[in-house]
Amino acid sequence: MFLQRIGNKGIRLGTLFERAAARHPASLVILDHDLDIAPELGRRATLTEVADLVDDFASRLWAAKVRPGERVVVHKSDNFDISLLACAVVRVGAVPVLLSPKLDGATVAELLRRVDQPFLITDQAKLENDLPAEVFDLSERVLLTSGSYSGAAELKSFAGVKRVPAITMPPDYPTLITHTSGTTGTPKLAVHTGHTFQSRYRPQGTIVAMAVKKREPIALHVSFVHSRMFTAMPISVLQGHPLIVLRDDEPKSVGEIFTQVPPGFIEAHPNTFLRWEVLAEDPGKPLANVKYFSSTFDAIHPRTVHTLLGASERKQPLFAQAYGQSEVGPIAARTYTKNRGADADGRCVGRPFPGMTGVRVVSRDGNTPTKKSPGYIEVSSNGRIVTYLGEHQRWEKQASGEWWRMGDLGYRTKWGCLHLLDREVDEIPGIESTLEIEDKLFARMPELIEVIIVQDPKGTPVPVVCTRDDVPLDQIAWKSAVSGLPKMAPPVQWRLEDLPQTATTKIKRLELARLVEAQKHDAEPDRPAAGPEPLDAEPEKKSA
Repeated sequence: MFLQRIGNKGIRLGTLFERAAARHPASLVILDHDLDIAPELGRRATLTEVADLVDDFASRLWAAKVRPGERVVVHKSDNFDISLLACAVVRVGAVPVLLSPKLDGATVAELLRRVDQPFLITDQAKLENDLPAEVFDLSERVLLTSGSYSGAAELKSFAGVKRVPAITMPPDYPTLITHTSGTTGTPKLAVHTGHTFQSRYRPQGTIVAMAVKKREPIALHVSFVHSRMFTAMPISVLQGHPLIVLRDDEPKSVGEIFTQVPPGFIEAHPNTFLRWEVLAEDPGKPLANVKYFSSTFDAIHPRTVHTLLGASERKQPLFAQAYGQSEVGPIAARTYTKNRGADADGRCVGRPFPGMTGVRVVSRDGNTPTKKSPGYIEVSSNGRIVTYLGEHQRWEKQASGEWWRMGDLGYRTKWGCLHLLDREVDEIPGIESTLEIEDKLFARMPELIEVIIVQDPKGTPVPVVCTRDDVPLDQIAWKSAVSGLPKMAPPVQWRLEDLPQTATTKIKRLELARLVEAQKHDAEPDRPAAGPEPLDAEPEKKSA
């Protein structure tokens, strides 16, 4: 049993903003968009105002007959009010089930079946443009955050109802259900409890308290439906930091906000940080005040780390990369400094948190796992989910006592740090690590903003590349960049926005491989055309 379980009372999302407002009533939440449920609140609100909004909508949900223990699916247009509605659902003792706005209607319908007649919170736009009519039959009741639609109840119709007191459920009771990334198929529904969330909160909250001065703004660009949002958000508001919440990651608008309210801490998806490399050259110096960059969700490239750290004017800024998963939370971490960024080994994801998380690598061939023969990465944490809703057998396949199979391949060095090489399903014969090759290509070609190596039906590695501003790939530079790397097929150029992505901007590699092959055979003529003429890859010289 890990130390973090001691005194664990649960995260208590339903009263989060109420407790934060009691400590820091005038602390601000700063948005880059208007809330669908309360556009009149504007883009700067105090914690007191946000707490009142959560209380208000919890009372409206109660008036709509939502009761303790019931499940409430939230699937609406992308907006921070998704996270606030989740807190409101928890406040009345119900369990929010958060589904990404990026999910297609058929997938949402399938997940509604799995949840079994939940309440559904959505909006007019989703019902008109994305969701099938059957969602009404699959739901106990459909509630609208904005607009109107026949057969659905508008939450605004419950405005002014009598406020109801918060209901606190036991900490070992389900408090939130999120979905997995869906990179390998239909997403699974991960069940979190108050205990598991609090276990994830403690190591991260400690780090922020030590790294960032009180009252310094914290900026988040994190999927509103992701479990990470519900540990990052409490850390910020309970410690009294002004909270900057970003829906969009467009560099120009982000740069303007960061210039007006310079954050001391930024948490974002790896691909978002990649897009923000251009902010390092912004004359307004929007990243100058950042003391601590933090990224999880997926691998991050050393080039991006080096570029962002170089833009900070703080003394000894740090970039932290956490290794984890929706099912278990953060497990291991490492930090980069200005002196060790671009040349750092991006495959090293650090060490577990002492007394809180554990890591082991299980051999696949009976020998000690190494780079040439990696093993299965398994982890242990009190932050692990308790089941997959409706698919407990799938949960059991990954759970072995206290250990959890991550679905990743890697090894540990003699110094104890964990090296992540690839996802099990993404392994390509003859390639030690696609991620490592991608790191090298990023470092060698600054114009790349994405490179994903997938395999074709014959097992040949195929690089899919995206360039800044979609300029044609420099053929001479590419030939130089692949020198010394394993032999690959000619590169295929795509627009970044056309790559299939998850809610956290991970690239769906298996789907991308299918799309690339379909494009090759002209099966999908609407797909973006490849960039320049294919290049002949360099002959294999030595393994990466």
